[in-house]
Amino acid sequence: MNSSFTPDLFAFFRDLKRNNNREWFTANKDRYVASVEAPMLQFIRDVGERLPDISPSFRADARRFGGSLYRIYRDTRFSPDKTPYKPWTAATFRHRAARGEVEAPGFYIRLSPTENFGGGGIYHPSMPSLTRIRQHIVDNPRGWNVVKQAGGQLGGDSLKRAPAGFDPAHRFIEDLRRKSFYTGEEFTEADVTSAGFIDQFMGACRNSAPLVKFLTVSQGLPW
Repeated sequence: MNSSFTPDLFAFFRDLKRNNNREWFTANKDRYVASVEAPMLQFIRDVGERLPDISPSFRADARRFGGSLYRIYRDTRFSPDKTPYKPWTAATFRHRAARGEVEAPGFYIRLSPTENFGGGGIYHPSMPSLTRIRQHIVDNPRGWNVVKQAGGQLGGDSLKRAPAGFDPAHRFIEDLRRKSFYTGEEFTEADVTSAGFIDQFMGACRNSAPLVKFLTVSQGLPW
């Protein structure tokens, strides 16, 4: 299977970084669709065929809007950065139960000229969801130890002190202080445009699956 992605994706985002305005993007909209949107939607479809091998509870939604694909348009309402477009593309493969107030971990891919990442987990969950994760670590130390032994460095920021209600001397206090739980792998542009990239990405998903499974169970959701 050939990769969905070509060097045109990275060329587009390099040009966008130099010309991040509506006039340029409007003139280059067809290029965005051909080099970024269409290949990513095909990649989402390809991932969807393989996700059941990891878990049947996660879905790949290849709609242009409202599915797995992230919008390229930035929300600038509360940001000092008023550039209208994201200089990257991404997709998330969410748990089927994730909607509305139901939070759940998922698998994720992000591509840009400066960072190419794939893996899984949950990023800045709400306090109720985060508390459930922390309590699940406390209640299931053996299971959490299996996650840690599976490999992969956890990413994300942490509290400086133990969260309220948790023992500062707990053996996993460094993990209990985390505000996000995710892990993954970085890829080069050559990786992304290679014929075997779908295999590399699915490998990253499989490697992060022990963490994603633990997080999923912590929220009372089926794996």
